[in-house]
Amino acid sequence: MNDANEPTGAVEPNGGATGAGVTGATAPTGAAASPEPGAAAGSAGPPGGRHVRVVLVDDHRMFRTGVQAEIGQTDRTGVEVVGEAADVDQAVTVITATRPEVVLLDVHLPGGGGVEVLRRCAPLMAAAEQPVRFLALSVSDAAEDVIGVIRGGARGYVTKTITGTDLVDSVFRVQDGDAVFSPRLAGFVLDAFASTDAPPVDEDLDRLTQREREVLRLIARGYAYKEIAKQLFISVKTVESHVSAVLRKLQLSNRHELTRWATARRLV
Repeated sequence: MNDANEPTGAVEPNGGATGAGVTGATAPTGAAASPEPGAAAGSAGPPGGRHVRVVLVDDHRMFRTGVQAEIGQTDRTGVEVVGEAADVDQAVTVITATRPEVVLLDVHLPGGGGVEVLRRCAPLMAAAEQPVRFLALSVSDAAEDVIGVIRGGARGYVTKTITGTDLVDSVFRVQDGDAVFSPRLAGFVLDAFASTDAPPVDEDLDRLTQREREVLRLIARGYAYKEIAKQLFISVKTVESHVSAVLRKLQLSNRHELTRWATARRLV
C-alpha cells in the first residue's frame, strides 16, 4: 500500500476522489466559525462561507483518498485539497509550489518523517503574510511522536480515528492559529513543556528509523507480525525485516527483551 514511488510533486486540486471516510471521534471540537460580513443568510456551503487550502501528506494512497472524499467537497466543507504527497521530498515540493494554509502531515514518512518536512518547510511556517501551518494526522499516539512534531513547529496533533467533521473543524482552527490536539495527547505536550530542562537524548532510540520505532511499539504491545502488517499497510516480510533491524541495532536477542526495553523507556 505504500506509494512512496509516486511522481514527485503530484498536485491534485480538489480532485473529487472517492474512498473510505475517517471514522471514530477522538479529537476536540470547537465553536463553529462566525459568518463573515456579507455572507447570505441561509446560503448553501460551509458555515460563514469559509475556505481553506490544504495539502495531504501521507504515504498510504488509500488513506489520502479517504480523507479527500471525507473533507474535500469544497462546496460543503470549505476545504480545498490542492495537493498530495507520499514522502518527504514530494511533500516539500508540493507545499512549496502550492503554499497551502494548512498541511495535514503524517508523522512516519519515507525520507525522514514528518519532522524532516517541518524542518525543510520552516521558512514557509515563518512567513509574515501567509504562513503555512501544519496539523499532524497520524495513526501513532506515542508521546515521542507528538512531542517531536510539536517541537518541530506543528500547530497540533490528531489521530486517524478522528471524524471527518472534527477534522474539518480542526483544520479551520489551525488556520486561525489555534493549537489542536486529540484529548489524550494534549497531556503529553503539557508534560513535555512543564519543565524548562530539555529531555535527555536517547542515543539507542535515535539509531532507529521512524518505521522501525513504529514496529517496535507494536511488538512491545503484543501485536503479531500479521497484525502489524495490517496496521501499517506493509507485508509480513517487511515487518520481519524491521524487527530484525531493531534487534540488531539495539543488541537485543528476542521480542521479550525488546518489550522490556520499550517498557523501560515508556514507549508503550
